[in-house]
Amino acid sequence: MRLISVNVGTPQEILWKGRSVRTAIFKSPVEGPVEVGELGLAGDRQADLSVHGGPDKAVYAYPAEHYEYWKKELPGVELAWGNFGENLTTEGLLEADLRAGDRFQVGTATLMLTQPRQPCYKLQVRFNRADMVKRFLASGRSGFYFRVIEPGELRAGSTIRRLTLGSHQ
Repeated sequence: MRLISVNVGTPQEILWKGRSVRTAIFKSPVEGPVEVGELGLAGDRQADLSVHGGPDKAVYAYPAEHYEYWKKELPGVELAWGNFGENLTTEGLLEADLRAGDRFQVGTATLMLTQPRQPCYKLQVRFNRADMVKRFLASGRSGFYFRVIEPGELRAGSTIRRLTLGSHQ
């Protein structure tokens, strides 16, 4: 298991369906080491802290393996790492093999899986598709959130090592 890409973004105003929407779903890959603290990655922010971010949603990960599915589902849409708003694009971590409470070493940081993603309408804004949340949920390819147990540093190419299995099913 390894970390393919580390992606960050900051809130911006986007015009969608005739109104201004503040979102930080537009994430871009960064080079080099990135500090990860209790509330997420250095250089990354969320637009609406009432539903995004916080200790139990400090870092959002999405499997690189899912991108092939989306390339077929969304022909003509250019997909780059970070397009689903993920902070970490991973390889070898799939939802079916994970459970809440699993702990991982990523770089020098220790992360604990907390929950799958429940997308909001901003995924629709990101892809400019009114049906994107429905499609995302139906796909079963949600990605997952991590709590930061031990702050540290990570980078693209870092090995992801499972430390312990969670007790929640």
